[in-house]
Amino acid sequence: MTQRTLFALFFIATCAISTGALAQIDTNALASNQPVAETPAAVNTPIPVEVVSCKNPAATPLSRFWELEPASDCGTFGIRGYRPISLSVIGSDSVNTAPSSPTAGHTASFQPYTTTETRIQLSVRTKVAQGLLTGGDPNRLDSLWFAYSQQSYWQLFNADLSRPFRATDHEPELTYIFPLESALPSGWRLRYGGVSLNHQSNGQSLPLSRSWNRVIARAGLELGSKVAINASLWQRLPEDAASDDNPDIEDMVGRAEVAAAWNIDPSNTLALTLRHSLKGEGNGSVRLGWLYKIGSASNHSDRSSLRFHTELFSGYGDSLMDYNRRRTVLSVGLTLLDW
Repeated sequence: MTQRTLFALFFIATCAISTGALAQIDTNALASNQPVAETPAAVNTPIPVEVVSCKNPAATPLSRFWELEPASDCGTFGIRGYRPISLSVIGSDSVNTAPSSPTAGHTASFQPYTTTETRIQLSVRTKVAQGLLTGGDPNRLDSLWFAYSQQSYWQLFNADLSRPFRATDHEPELTYIFPLESALPSGWRLRYGGVSLNHQSNGQSLPLSRSWNRVIARAGLELGSKVAINASLWQRLPEDAASDDNPDIEDMVGRAEVAAAWNIDPSNTLALTLRHSLKGEGNGSVRLGWLYKIGSASNHSDRSSLRFHTELFSGYGDSLMDYNRRRTVLSVGLTLLDW
């Protein structure tokens, strides 16, 4: 079966899932998760630009996040949040004390890491161009984005090892987003399609070096301001077998992702991310989280960006170093969204 056929089947399945339930939810899917007025979904109904110049509260979360309309446009080369910026204390059922991969020379020596540590995630992006294909369309605005994300596991409580950073992943990404407006059953709307060029590496030398490059197809749909679902399917770019740090990474981490978020009310959000390898052995991961709004912003009582979060992860790829190690991780901490 070709990757094109897999994408078609995956996208059809995603749309089918979205009409049935609110069961698949994720923090990245609704990073701009502020409530908007509940109105019937309308197709190709423009939002007045004069309402608000940026982060328009009349726009839906996906429209604000990807700035899909001129009325939700915040301009180019400003700094935005991308994935949640977070600080967490985590506990896990195991820790990778001697990372390895099938490639020769990629097995590290034992280190007495502890299963309790701190995770730090930083993620920013900027819009580098807009209106490339949509021109002066008053209802739609396409865009080109550059993003950088970094996630670190810090052995803060491991005084015996002098509190080292156990793993740090670097992930630059270039993404093109094209706005769509397609009505789906039960009030759902398909909001965008896109494609990304993604590089992820841990910046280490042998035997700890891990990296891969992907082309990612994306699509997003939402149900008003309550639920958003983002679907992704990727193809890894080939590498020379002799120098491939992690030849089986797609079989472990996965080839597809469905990420969704449900705003239960203005203060509470549930999030779920599912990854799968699209092969018989499955693998992949599940990530389930709950976010609770803390405080309020000075300019609008409903737009606080700070969240308390708790999250449970189980599967492969919580970090690039752990791409081929299954583990379960519970994290508690603070998250910054939509800043």
